[in-house]
Amino acid sequence: MLLYGSTIFAGAFLLFLVQPLIGRFILPWFGGSPGVWTVCMLFFQMLLLGGYAWVHLTTRLLPIRIQAGLHLALLAAAALSLPITPDASWKPAGGADPTGRIVLLLAVCIGVAYFALSTTGPLLQRWYSAVKGGAPPYRLFALSNAGSLLALLAYPFVMEPLLTRAQQTGLWSAGMLGFALLCGACAIRVMGAVQGAAAGPEDSAEEDAPPPAWRDYALWLALPTVASVMLLAATNKLTQDVAVIPFLWVLPLGLYLLSFILCFESPRWYKPTAYGVALLVCIALYDTASADLVPTHAVIVAPILWVVLVHLAILFVVCMVCHGELYRLRPHPRHLTAFYLMVAVGGALGGVLVALVAPRVFLQYEEFELGVLACAVLGLLTRWLDQDSGMRRRESRWAWALVGLAYLGFGASLLGSTWARRGEIDHAVRNFYGALYVTERALGEVGIRSLWHGSTRHGIQLLDARRRLPTSYFAEETGVGLAMAEVARRDALHVGVVGLGVGTLAAYGRPGDRLRFYEINPRVVDVARRHFSYLAASAAEVEVVLGDARLVLEEEPAQGFDLLVLDAFSSDAIPVHLLTREAFDTYLRHLREDGLLAVHISNRHLDLLPVLRGLAEEHALALLPISNKATGERGWVFSSDWVLMARDPARLDAPTLREAASRQGEAVRSTGSVHWTDEYSSLLPVLR
Repeated sequence: MLLYGSTIFAGAFLLFLVQPLIGRFILPWFGGSPGVWTVCMLFFQMLLLGGYAWVHLTTRLLPIRIQAGLHLALLAAAALSLPITPDASWKPAGGADPTGRIVLLLAVCIGVAYFALSTTGPLLQRWYSAVKGGAPPYRLFALSNAGSLLALLAYPFVMEPLLTRAQQTGLWSAGMLGFALLCGACAIRVMGAVQGAAAGPEDSAEEDAPPPAWRDYALWLALPTVASVMLLAATNKLTQDVAVIPFLWVLPLGLYLLSFILCFESPRWYKPTAYGVALLVCIALYDTASADLVPTHAVIVAPILWVVLVHLAILFVVCMVCHGELYRLRPHPRHLTAFYLMVAVGGALGGVLVALVAPRVFLQYEEFELGVLACAVLGLLTRWLDQDSGMRRRESRWAWALVGLAYLGFGASLLGSTWARRGEIDHAVRNFYGALYVTERALGEVGIRSLWHGSTRHGIQLLDARRRLPTSYFAEETGVGLAMAEVARRDALHVGVVGLGVGTLAAYGRPGDRLRFYEINPRVVDVARRHFSYLAASAAEVEVVLGDARLVLEEEPAQGFDLLVLDAFSSDAIPVHLLTREAFDTYLRHLREDGLLAVHISNRHLDLLPVLRGLAEEHALALLPISNKATGERGWVFSSDWVLMARDPARLDAPTLREAASRQGEAVRSTGSVHWTDEYSSLLPVLR
């Protein structure tokens, strides 16, 4: 038991440690989008399915000795595929959907090793059950999930802060070699324990185990599908408004695994009635929290901590219901591999639905609400199919009928809220990089058109004679507006802008000026050209370059920008890879010696000023924070925080800049500096 348990634990630890590790490694190459993690999760789930299918087929068709020999060969192939460090040649070019490229990269770099790890849990549990005469191995499954959870906690709190990316991949590769030796010892032991190479793949003592019914297979598929959908949908909801970082990846995944651990460790942790009530409460709470996410205001009313906690609570309750019912429906160990195979199919199907289907079917992130409702339906269905359930007792049917009506009522309210949010939107598009909404509203006597990404407004345009007026975070009194006025003292400006939005900064363009926008999302370009007129109406020469700004700038010759503006937010999420020491090396190569750098740091959850101070220290730059506050008189001007930077401190001594900086008073409270690099970037020091 000790050898099997320790091997399963080690395999699960490595299996889930490599997920945030490789995701963190390639994230800067693909724009820092939440879609990177979603595609990674899809790949992991599909390969896990492949591993479970391999185990199911080999254990049913081959004698144990041959199974062990094949597994030894697979472990050897995994060892030969090390190390797993991706080559920089995988970096993309242009703004095309990178889903296929990410999948191919993962397959080449970690495919063989991950496949070998994915077979460990079900295969060794099957071997253990065979050697021990059909002993139930389900506690080993709980142990496997405990190893997975420990890995998820170890990465953001131990590996990421202490080790560089190269050190992380090197250490993981060394751990994989150690695991291969440990798993090889299990294979050799089982070959010796089970005598007779001609013995069939299944133990004859298990032949009297009844086969599962078709509805068992259906529920083994449906329950993990819903849990997987909720995992990825909750992760999308969190990362689109904060940052795409491993810490926010592992929170939902950790709760997902915790539900597996609790449900498969002992039935005492899952009480259907209690979790049924909890699900009703969560639906009601979500209906309240989601009302504050309707894109009709410049900011979310509800505290972000409350919104995050509600989403995580719903995820945990849904996973407990799905995995608790899954454990209750577990089969005899003879059918263990078929059971795990269906669980893996469900996990992969959930990944396909969220990563590939939802962006092409839903204009918003509606899979979260639909997942909650699907869980409610499945929970009621499994209770009804259970002959021992209180729902089947005549005296309890009225109570269960009331519960069903409550679910219907809350479900109708949830769907109503979803459709109401759709009604607030005039145009919506969604792709790998997120969901964009265009709304049109009245602001006093003037109409305004707005672009939203998630729950954050990224730009507006007035719909009267002032339609060419710069607005929102880019108005004349903002930090970037003042910077544009300062560099406008020169003739024929060359301005670079990282992040297009609605193209508001094009309003500052004069004849002879050149504005060069860098935008990773082709849908943003389409929306800016079709629904807003800043680009078309600009007097300057305007060019939009499609692709991740940092990667494009790394390949371009020096542009000699008079002003370079950084404003590349996705909703309120921070593209961390654009604010590192290496990124600023690239920006400064493109900036004139006397040029200005303007960085937009407005954020509800993070104080990025210490990061800019750290970058200023490392590159010997002068720094000037400028904030402005919105007033009721000009509702189209938003509060904003900008930081202006220059090589020459005299460039920031202009009276207009110093006066604006002095007016902000208590707006800048943070002190100290934080140093981000491509190898290290933690959000913990900059959380508000």
